[in-house]
Amino acid sequence: MQLRNLLCFFTLTFSAGLALAGKVCEGETVLSEEFIGKDKNVKMQRLTCPQRSITGRSLEARQTNVCATPCNRNCFSGGVGTGPDPNECHVIADAILFESQNTGALFEIGTGTNNTIAFFFRSCESFIVNQNLTPIVYCRVNWSQTIDNVAFNCQAQQNAHGGNCVATDQSYFIQVQHS
Repeated sequence: MQLRNLLCFFTLTFSAGLALAGKVCEGETVLSEEFIGKDKNVKMQRLTCPQRSITGRSLEARQTNVCATPCNRNCFSGGVGTGPDPNECHVIADAILFESQNTGALFEIGTGTNNTIAFFFRSCESFIVNQNLTPIVYCRVNWSQTIDNVAFNCQAQQNAHGGNCVATDQSYFIQVQHS
């Protein structure tokens, strides 16, 4: 499985879509796992990595709603590997829409070591990373649309192997890649 998580301040190496030998980080832990969607065939995980020290900033106990915050799409070009099948990514997008209709439009993403939610279906993996120092609230519909946008525009036909969409305010990013 390729890279699923980038901590609060991701490096350019990670944003280029490189993998860490099957792990997100040393000491990676899956906090929870469940299957979602109409057919319960899309795996969802909440992940954690050991806390990296964050100095010079205070953590406030508030949430920031970043629904519909614009993001800039980046396709991962060059290198080895193929992108995920965009049709399999669309299954994840549909499962997220199903959850939006059945459990609610919004979801929260924690901070620090609890800053990532990942989805998996066959060749496709998508995850969202909170880069804020406070929890964020995001819209499932926006995530679904972003998955389709990245998957269909950053595939092998475009000489890419997945990509991401980084919020213009750097508060989060959503990545789509081969699992």
